[in-house]
This record gives sequence, C-alpha cells and structure tokens, in this order.
Amino acid sequence: MKHFLVKTIANAAALAVAIWLLKDITLTGENTGRQILTLILVALIFGLVNFLVKPVVKLLSFPLFILTLGLITLVVNALMLLLTSWLAGKADLAFHVGGFWTALLGGVIISIVAWAMHVVLPDED
Repeated sequence: MKHFLVKTIANAAALAVAIWLLKDITLTGENTGRQILTLILVALIFGLVNFLVKPVVKLLSFPLFILTLGLITLVVNALMLLLTSWLAGKADLAFHVGGFWTALLGGVIISIVAWAMHVVLPDED
C-alpha cells in the first residue's frame, strides 16, 4: 500500500511540474482544493495507464525499441500521457494535453521528475 501511495505522490508531483512548465498541458478547477483533487485523480489514471497499457505497448514496440536504440520510449511515454488526457476527459476531469509534441516534452519532464521523486521518497513496503 505504501508503494502505491509513493508512486501516486510521485506521479502527481511530476504531472504538476509538467503543468507548471508547459502552457499546453492544462489543469483547471474552481478552486485550489478542486485542482489538487483533480491532480490526484489524474495521477491515479496515469498510474493505471502506465501499469496496464504501457507494458503491452512496449512489448508490441520491442522491434522499434531495438531499431531506435530506445528512443521509441519517448514516443510511448507521450502516447501514455495523451491516453491519460483522453481518459481524464471521459471522466469529466479538467486535465488536457494539447497535442503530440506537448505530450512528448511533457513525457520527458514527467519521467525526470518522477525519477527524482522516487529517489527522494521512501518506497519499501
């Protein structure tokens, strides 16, 4: 349970940094409390997408992974962020990613910040 909580906090922090740095990734709400709740819910959706969908996409794109020396991972991360944006829209959450190139840059930012958060936060069960 603690590992799940740490991952969710790291994802929320990484998403918050990407929202702060990129104007085409938006999170809106009536007040700060609503924005924080939306951010946590989007972080949960992002975690589920990365847990359920990303391994399948990585398996199917394995030949491209070898061919591009791993750079396809950036595209996969961007697609996971776009899928999260689409699912958040279906769930009536005020989170939106404005296109592939924004998602690509956002995926890089999220990966770096999430990695740094995992280094700082404890994650033993």
